[in-house]
Amino acid sequence: MNYQAIIDKYYPEENELRHILLVHSHKVANKALAIVDRHPELMADRQFVEEAAMLHDIGIFRCDAAGIHCYGSEPYICHGTIGADLLRAEGFPKHARVCERHTGAGLSLQEIEKQNLPVPHRDLMPETIEEQIVCYADKFFSKTRPTTEKTLEQAIRPLSKFGEEGVLRFVRWSKIFG
Repeated sequence: MNYQAIIDKYYPEENELRHILLVHSHKVANKALAIVDRHPELMADRQFVEEAAMLHDIGIFRCDAAGIHCYGSEPYICHGTIGADLLRAEGFPKHARVCERHTGAGLSLQEIEKQNLPVPHRDLMPETIEEQIVCYADKFFSKTRPTTEKTLEQAIRPLSKFGEEGVLRFVRWSKIFG
């Protein structure tokens, strides 16, 4: 798979949004690949982790998040499912699963229904080790400060808005991946 060609298709112009996406995605990919390299016992597919990390936020351009130069019409929380739809249309269903399952530390159907989130009402939890690694690595980098890596405590703090379940899952991952 040529992930750069997909990025170029949806972000053809050199602009601030493309720059933010690329910097953020590279940081997430580097952290995810470091986890893969440190933990061969997990038997994660290294190439897939790199590709998925580079594409996990491909759907942000359709969202309304002016602070990161996104001027679409959808709520930002939908960027993962939007990206999943794009990647499924491109013929990459495994990569699509990473997109739709990286919000928070994954979203359970119960959390989605309880908060009436504007995403598909189904379980959106990272299941494979690759999905978990990309989801975990993503929490250390924001798009508003894409070059700054958060501490573990800073990465955990925003997860509570999606429920305590996600915080506990993230802490468990930190013990496995850290």
